[in-house]
Amino acid sequence: MALEHLRIASRRSQLAMVQTNWVKAELEKAHPGLAISVEAMATQGDKILDVALAKIGDKGLFTKELEAQMLVGRAEIAVHSLKDLPTNLPEGLMLGCITEREDPADALVVNSKNAEYTLETLPEGSIVGTSSLRRLAQLRYHYPHLQFKDVRGNVITRLEKLDSGNYDCLILAAAGLSRLGFGDRIHQSIPGNISLHAVGQGALGIECVCDRPEVMELIQVLNHAPTSARCLAERAFLRVLEGGCQVPIGVNSEIVGDTIQLIGMVASLDGKRLIRDEQAGPLADPEAVGRDLAHKLKDQGAGEILQEIFEQERSQ
Repeated sequence: MALEHLRIASRRSQLAMVQTNWVKAELEKAHPGLAISVEAMATQGDKILDVALAKIGDKGLFTKELEAQMLVGRAEIAVHSLKDLPTNLPEGLMLGCITEREDPADALVVNSKNAEYTLETLPEGSIVGTSSLRRLAQLRYHYPHLQFKDVRGNVITRLEKLDSGNYDCLILAAAGLSRLGFGDRIHQSIPGNISLHAVGQGALGIECVCDRPEVMELIQVLNHAPTSARCLAERAFLRVLEGGCQVPIGVNSEIVGDTIQLIGMVASLDGKRLIRDEQAGPLADPEAVGRDLAHKLKDQGAGEILQEIFEQERSQ
C-alpha cells in the first residue's frame, strides 16, 4: 500500500532542523505528491546544558524521544546526525539509510585575537573548548601544554562564547559548521593524524521501523552506498568496543577500489595512553572490517582503557 503522508521526527535544534528540512526537500523532490510533515521536539541532550555530556550518560541522549515517536506510531522516520545514533537500536527500529557524507573532519575555530595561530602553534595555556571526550583525549595526547574547557550549547551559542572571550578556540565538526552557513569560520581542518573523527561524523542516518517496507522504499533514494559502507564499518568497530559517543574512540575510513580501509583509535581520558591501528578488507563486507579492527585494538589493551573509563563513570 502506497504511503500518502510521511511524518519525520527531529530534534528541535537549529542544526537538526536544517538537516531534517534537507531530507524533507529531497524526499519531496523524489516523490511528488507525497505529503511530508516534521514533528520537532527537544531531547534529553538538548535540555540539559549545564552538565558535561560525559556525566549525563550517552545511550540515546539525543535519540530516545524521537525513537519513542516512531514506536507509538506518531512518526515513520527520524533524522539523526549519525554520530549521535547508538550502534544498538531499540527492538523494532532499524537504520534505514545513510546519506552522502560531508567533510567528517574536526575543525579549529578561533577567537579573532588568535587568527595568526594554528592548533600546532597555539601558545601554552591557550583555552580550547570542546564537549567531546574523543577530541579532548587526542588533543591532550598531542598538545599537553594547552588547557581544555567543556563547552555546551548549540553551534551558535558556542561561537558566541568563543567570540566573547571565554575560549581561545573551539573544536567543532566541520560538517555542522558548513550546514549552518559558518564554513568561513573554519580556521583549520584538523588532520587525521592528530584527531580521528567520530563514528559516522558528517553523515545523516535515517532511522525507521522494521516492518514498514513502503517506508524503506521511499527513503532508499537518499542512501549513498560508499558513505553507507564506510559508516557501517565504523559503527561495527564501535559496537564491538561497546563505546558510545562520549568515549574516546575515533576513526577514519576510506574506500580504495573494492577495499575499505579503516583506522581506529582508543585513548585514555587523560590523553596519556593512545592505541591506534588500521585494518583493510573487502568493501562487500564492511562490518567485518570494523569488527576485525576492534578486536585488534582490544588485543593491544583498548579494552582495559575502556573498562577504566566505564568504572570511573559508575563511581561518579
